[in-house]
Amino acid sequence: MLKLAVIGKDVSKSQSPVMHAFILNAMGERCEYDKVSIAPESFARRAEELFSRYDAFNVTIPFKAEIIPFLKELKGDARAFGAVNTVLAKDRLGFNTDGFGFLLMLTNANICTADRKVLVLGAGGAGRCCIKKLAESGAGVYAYDRSFARLQAVKREVGGFMPLNTIEVMPFDVIVNCTGIGMHDTVGKSPVGNELLSKCATAIDLIYEPEESEFLRLARILGKQTLNGAAMLFYQAYMSDCIYLGKEPSAAQAKELWKTYREEDR
Repeated sequence: MLKLAVIGKDVSKSQSPVMHAFILNAMGERCEYDKVSIAPESFARRAEELFSRYDAFNVTIPFKAEIIPFLKELKGDARAFGAVNTVLAKDRLGFNTDGFGFLLMLTNANICTADRKVLVLGAGGAGRCCIKKLAESGAGVYAYDRSFARLQAVKREVGGFMPLNTIEVMPFDVIVNCTGIGMHDTVGKSPVGNELLSKCATAIDLIYEPEESEFLRLARILGKQTLNGAAMLFYQAYMSDCIYLGKEPSAAQAKELWKTYREEDR
């Protein structure tokens, strides 16, 4: 039985234990999965104990970069993003599965971004991940962030996209909201309005609580294809579990597991 956990500032409401237990059970493995909330000022003192207590663990806000000094090596996207969400404790290896989850979400929703014009809103951790993966998939990527300095920094790190100082009202095939606007104290607000949304074909919001953000509601009313980030969360968890088990991921298997997971009453 695998001993696992999710580590973050406040993971009391995290869906990770149920999600990972479901995926691992379907893949023939059982697990114990803890929620470990750590105050930021205590992280450096408490991080070391994680490696002896768990076989592996997931890392979320705000420790995706803070865990790196405790690791021996970063793999794949973790190296490119400078952020880790998956750790193999014994070998002290760090991975980032967010990009895999994002692209698989698009693929399994039949959303094609190759040679399409895509606007990414937000250049934080999630935005940087999406920008990089979209550019690698052949999309024409435009990005906006309230901090143009941060956007320029991402441009230097990632490249492959057009940074925007202002959001222009122009046609985009896809608009992806990677900001937090629409959740917590901004529920009912959208990062952009009808004028821009009317010119797009597909609106994607990485927010999944609420299930339909104001951004997606406006797009739906305009007759646009909409998608929230719930599948991305599931698929990045699936990829983490493949890493834990040393198995190759399967897009078809992930899609079938997500379908079953959604259908079950939780």
